[in-house]
Amino acid sequence: MVYKFRVILDAEEDIFRDIAILEEDTLEDLHNAIFNSFGFDGMEVASFYTCDETWNQEEEIPLFDTGDVPGEQKTMSDYTLSDLLDKENTKIIYVYDFINMWTFLVELAAIEEQATGNTYPETLFSHGEMPDDSGEKNFEADMHDDIYGEFEDDLDEDDLDMFEGDDSFEDYGFEENWN
Repeated sequence: MVYKFRVILDAEEDIFRDIAILEEDTLEDLHNAIFNSFGFDGMEVASFYTCDETWNQEEEIPLFDTGDVPGEQKTMSDYTLSDLLDKENTKIIYVYDFINMWTFLVELAAIEEQATGNTYPETLFSHGEMPDDSGEKNFEADMHDDIYGEFEDDLDEDDLDMFEGDDSFEDYGFEENWN
């Protein structure tokens, strides 16, 4: 079977590629198809991330084993596409180049019979030009009502007076030495 993906760059403009690839190919094969179809040189590190239906990032699947124990962490080459994606699980996130953080939303759009004579992977459709940079990424965590969260130490400015008059601390005169 052939998996047909729409790979969308997470950007202001509509920039996407439609890619056909065999279901028994690996995530590493999909990685190669994506960076080639978007014009990257393939010299940067990348990862896929499993996600839920609303694109919330879950488990990382890196290109290389970065774990403490060699062979313990599964990489892109360890997963076939059909291991992770099917008619019910259609979404995965792809991040290329962890300095520029090119982020792509990858969605399985169709599963079809393999066409005789076609070579896969294949870029079926290309829309939009890649921008010069990946743009600003806004990574936010859920904040508690309390800005200090669980790390509140209950100290305020008046509590610092507890060190005044304590001769066990030597004053190195840092204020005068820093120019």
